[in-house]
Amino acid sequence: MNENIAFLELKYGNIYGGYPNFYAISEIALLVFERGSNKIFLESWINQANVDIVDVFAETDELGHTVKRVREVLNMRTNRRFPYDEEFRLADNDLQFAFRNLRSTKAAVKNFLLKNFRKYRFQDLIVFDGRRDIFLCERSGVNFDYLNIIDIQKNLNRETDYLFSLNKLAVVIDFHTDRSYLRSNNLEYWLHPIAARQIVPGTAAFDAARLLMVFNEYNERHEDFMIKAAILLNKVQKRKEENKDSGAEDLE
Repeated sequence: MNENIAFLELKYGNIYGGYPNFYAISEIALLVFERGSNKIFLESWINQANVDIVDVFAETDELGHTVKRVREVLNMRTNRRFPYDEEFRLADNDLQFAFRNLRSTKAAVKNFLLKNFRKYRFQDLIVFDGRRDIFLCERSGVNFDYLNIIDIQKNLNRETDYLFSLNKLAVVIDFHTDRSYLRSNNLEYWLHPIAARQIVPGTAAFDAARLLMVFNEYNERHEDFMIKAAILLNKVQKRKEENKDSGAEDLE
């Protein structure tokens, strides 16, 4: 019997020049995997509010280790990016204007998620370091009480005593994708063209696809997964020691 399991990924950032602890959701990806048939369904939502947010992302080396953290400013309506100035502050009336532009997105987030919760009818929801993701959705009125939320980063941390990033785990499983398939060390899933078009590096959909492959490798090929994770950690530790000797800063 086929059974659905879902993977949730968000992109978000604080209002540029606003409060550092107030986050606006810029993207949501809900990837649904049908166990049994291996079918993949991907639903995406993109915030079109005319608001500038701070987008923070990691540049990584071939091991998935962070070598640089980049801050850029993103206008969610135009998708235009421009340099981040840490001294910039919005005037109060401009900040209130941004809040007004974001007000309607709460209903949009709630409608998007609840519609797809009903459509796909799953019990398990997989997240990665998902505490803030869940909080931001709850703030929009989404109720997760009847779902079993599984945070795979926490599970891995308990098992390995190491806080893996999704970038490192993508290296562990040798994640890659093209217009037709998601592939990893031991798994391969066909993509419908509609889903494939959404899986672009740097997007929530891309992270959801990586999360699916990490989760299934971890659960279905656990021994192989743990061996390859240990090999990567040894390489990372060696790289850290080399950087320490050379005086380079370790961003992790």
